[in-house]
Amino acid sequence: MSQTDTHADGLAKAFEPETVEQRWYAYWEEHNVFAPSLEEGDDRPTYVLPMPLPNVTGSLHMGHAMMCTLEDVLTRYHRMRGYNTLYQPGIDHAGIATQVVVERQLRRDGISRHDLGREAFLEKVWAWKEKSGGRIVEQQKVLGLSADWSRSVFTMDDGYARAVREAFVRLYEEGLIYRAERLIYWDCQAKTVLSNLEVESEEENGELFEFAYPISEADGGGELVVATTRPETMLGDTAVAVHPDDDRYKHLHGKKLQHPFVDRLVPVITDAILVDPEFGTGAVKVTPAHDFNDFETGQRHDLPLINILDLDGKLNEEGGPFAGLDRFEARKAVKKALKDKGLARGSKNHRLMIPRSDRTKTVVEPMLSTQWFVKTKPLAEPALEAVRTGKTKIIPEEWTKTYEHWMTNILDWCISRQLWWGHRIPAWFCSDCDHISVINVETLEACTKCGSKDIKQDEDVLDTWFSSGLWPFGTQGWPDETPELKRFYPASDLETGYDILFFWVARMMMMGIHFMGEPPFKRILLHPLVVDETGKKMSKVLGNVIDPLDLIHGADFETVVTKAMPGASLEEAMKKFKKSYPSTAKMGKGFDAYGTDAVRWTMCSYSTLTKRVPLSPKRIESNRFFCNKIWNATRFALPYLEGATVSEAAPPATTRINKWMLTRLSRVCETAIAGVDAFRFDESTIGLYRFFWGELCDWYLELCKPVFAGDDEALKSETRNVLAFCLERSLRLMHPFMPFITEELWHRLPRPDDSPVSISLASYPEAGVAPRDEAAEQEMDAVMAVIGAVRTVRSEREVHPGATIHVVLRHPEEATRELLTAERMAIETLCKTDQLEVQPSGADRPAGAALTVAAGVEVLVLLKGVVDAEKEAARVEREINKTEKNIAALEKKLSAKGFAERAPAEVVAETKEQLVEMKERRRLLDEAKALAAELA
Repeated sequence: MSQTDTHADGLAKAFEPETVEQRWYAYWEEHNVFAPSLEEGDDRPTYVLPMPLPNVTGSLHMGHAMMCTLEDVLTRYHRMRGYNTLYQPGIDHAGIATQVVVERQLRRDGISRHDLGREAFLEKVWAWKEKSGGRIVEQQKVLGLSADWSRSVFTMDDGYARAVREAFVRLYEEGLIYRAERLIYWDCQAKTVLSNLEVESEEENGELFEFAYPISEADGGGELVVATTRPETMLGDTAVAVHPDDDRYKHLHGKKLQHPFVDRLVPVITDAILVDPEFGTGAVKVTPAHDFNDFETGQRHDLPLINILDLDGKLNEEGGPFAGLDRFEARKAVKKALKDKGLARGSKNHRLMIPRSDRTKTVVEPMLSTQWFVKTKPLAEPALEAVRTGKTKIIPEEWTKTYEHWMTNILDWCISRQLWWGHRIPAWFCSDCDHISVINVETLEACTKCGSKDIKQDEDVLDTWFSSGLWPFGTQGWPDETPELKRFYPASDLETGYDILFFWVARMMMMGIHFMGEPPFKRILLHPLVVDETGKKMSKVLGNVIDPLDLIHGADFETVVTKAMPGASLEEAMKKFKKSYPSTAKMGKGFDAYGTDAVRWTMCSYSTLTKRVPLSPKRIESNRFFCNKIWNATRFALPYLEGATVSEAAPPATTRINKWMLTRLSRVCETAIAGVDAFRFDESTIGLYRFFWGELCDWYLELCKPVFAGDDEALKSETRNVLAFCLERSLRLMHPFMPFITEELWHRLPRPDDSPVSISLASYPEAGVAPRDEAAEQEMDAVMAVIGAVRTVRSEREVHPGATIHVVLRHPEEATRELLTAERMAIETLCKTDQLEVQPSGADRPAGAALTVAAGVEVLVLLKGVVDAEKEAARVEREINKTEKNIAALEKKLSAKGFAERAPAEVVAETKEQLVEMKERRRLLDEAKALAAELA
């Protein structure tokens, strides 16, 4: 038996994405479609995918569009395959980013966070969060994400905050967290320490400046010239190093240099590790408090550490006459002062790596500071072993080596941040006994050692990546042993961008194994970076950013480019945008409302094996046409499906065409499943596209038309049931990729009586969804090849679409002739023939007949009286001229001096193959020319 909704009739003539999408997302939420089960009797396998946390400050971009789409495909797919599925949503508090946003608002009002004080400032942040934060959740819903929003976690929620404190306390008690003075990266704008991973180093133009250090008079006078890219740091120099084997400086070993600006003698030391005699002058100034290599050198030689910078990047009292200057102003001032003293020795251009904060983009400073650190080696080793032994697989596999390299060479992790917004470090310092009380409480009244109430909590907060590192189990109630934790840890998959493999993924691996005893995921799936059509990374500087909501809802190009490059003139922004997306030149005045399904399908159509995918708006437009095809095909089929019977089992099929259709459905199920399982959604979408458009629409629906127009009621009934079954299963197959249009159309089709409330809860078709008949498949392939050959002749000879033709099919084997005769109706209908003859091979070609061979069948199309002889002769002559030009160009290319030697082997082989094809085409054109003469 089957059912259809009462609104099955009256399907709109055109697919209107926004109308459909708004209605169905509300329906899914109303019917609680996305919720997993915690019932004890539910013994279904569990599929868990933790959502990579968007920042509370975030808004949707194309990277989100890809990530969210791929994750939702995995989620919907496993839900349909019978898994108890949890797509765990949440939002990250984004310590630095959020504090920057709120402080910017305060500056507009002429105040700072320090004017407010910590508590009042945090109230402002929470107020901002309630009003503006989390906008991205609504945008994620536009993308169709099937997350259980009732379980959404904000990383500053009380329960999650307790988990963060617990993790800190346990690691501290185990000796894996410690507090020490170390050289760290300092963000002078955000006024906080950064971990190594939060610093992006890019090569930029710089200057190698040389100046002379006077040798003290007691050591004979003279000078020693050094080179530096940061002249201002010489104010913190505590040595100058030379290579022990450099003969130029052996007489200076152990001598003293007079600092030009402060009362300090600087020793000349020897160090083979730091100094490259071939670089610069071969003498290296050593500033242990402001350079990582110099810090290590200072440790080897027991050099003093002199910090010359305040936290805002201005020089402190150690800067002598330059105290109070900004670091970059001080650079200019120091160079001028050295020149005035006659100590400047010139400069030259120099390319160097400049470290910048990944948040504020300002140049960061290596600075000496007391911070909290995690000992990562003991945590990294089990996380490394989990990947090596296959407990956790990284896909694509090429990232495994990168993961191993990083985890093998991992450094201790600085986890304290000088911010107010975030998880405050649960450590209290006692003024009476100097004890540090580390305990999992929000407030502490007295020292846990001596009982003194004269205690003060650490002002710093934890690195956001520390708290998000607990995501797979912190969201499930840890440290308590909850039913959720028992059922939903470990997660099945983690899907994310390869760019946060170390920021986040590796840390979750370390934390999960340490606290839970097993890896947090079975698979780590890494998707590519979405770039513009020319391969460049998206940025507002380049003006190539696209808001995915503009692709979904539609927008004119003026709106699009204004967002892409804010602040630029419309002319400049439009020019840069069009250069970044050449395909938009043929897309009118803007983006049409392509809808979520077209955007999602496009995101899935890119290979996950590459590191970058060039976004093509034209490709999205093309996939919008595919949505229209699905809509129109269903709309066309609906009138023929009244009374169809659809069940979970495939309907019986007796005709070759119906057997073929069910076989092709079975094969595409196998393709779709294999693609998703292998994280190759591109292979799934290619297979589904070819099946639905190429086989179901272009062939099967056309083959159904004469059946429904005929008088054979039994055949009609069988075909109606097969068509209904294949359409309904096709929608199920495409649902994870295109959730909205498939839900809409599924409710219009006949479907099993016991169908669930949503296609999301229907079973995903398996490879055995229908019996396979390979004989019928092979026979239909032959019939379709014959039909295709006739259609090609009609197209090439420009036969009028309304004209009927006489076709003769010849084959030596009786079985093949019987096949062609049996499928006469299909051939006559699709080839538009007025006469079809099936004959044995051997007779001569009739005059005026075009001859081709398909699947071993001689296909003769009689063109006399159908094609204008004069026009055909002219057409053939044009094709001959064009082909001869192509042959000449290819021959010239192949004979060019050095081409065969210098060009890649595959290019040479391809060129030769093209030449062979062109010569064969030229031969066939001679036959066409002769045929044209016969038509006269």
